[in-house]
Amino acid sequence: MQAQPRLLPVREPEYPTGVVLVLHGGASRQQQMMVSPTQLSVVRMIPTAKRVAREGRGKLAVYRLLNSYRGWDTHHTPVADVEWALGQVRERHGELPVGLVGHSLGGRAALLAGDQRGVESVVALNPWVYPDDTVDLTGRRVLVVHGTADRIALPQRAELVARRIARTTEVGFIKIPGGKHAMLRHGRAFDGYAAEFTAVSLLGHVPRGSVSEPVMRVLDGEAWVTA
Repeated sequence: MQAQPRLLPVREPEYPTGVVLVLHGGASRQQQMMVSPTQLSVVRMIPTAKRVAREGRGKLAVYRLLNSYRGWDTHHTPVADVEWALGQVRERHGELPVGLVGHSLGGRAALLAGDQRGVESVVALNPWVYPDDTVDLTGRRVLVVHGTADRIALPQRAELVARRIARTTEVGFIKIPGGKHAMLRHGRAFDGYAAEFTAVSLLGHVPRGSVSEPVMRVLDGEAWVTA
């Protein structure tokens, strides 16, 4: 049976001014294994999406994207699922600005799909990337948040890719000391930084007092920040 990606609504305001897609990770365990809504990498993004919705103050439509297959292979990648989701967003909401928030392989998908039409901001949480990944994100606002104790998605690789992307646009990089790949121990920090940065990027007028110090430092032009 051919698997299909799915969009799960988290918040759908009547008159949104922006849209956010939240992208899960999850390595493949066998050839083209379908995504389950109950797999841990999918469930982990539920609090992230809810935090983004809260920070959106009723002005951001927020959806979780369930990929068609687990992992990333030569036949079908999560980037294709993001492209499908962007098409669905345009059908539902027109040409509203879009923010991408992804974890692990979803973080890689967010970065590599960030050049798609309508995308204005990208947040990659502990992105699992290849050292030679590159994309021109001119005009987008980009944030990478990475735990220093991540042994699955190496922060050194993420930094290398972030610095390459920074040749074409402003990139913020927040390091979370002791943060691990699953984002459990420091979950509120990961979710909060992603939500705050996305809200500021898409809404533009979030009160400064509601934004954490690390994100504010990034917004003020300090590219590499330790939380």
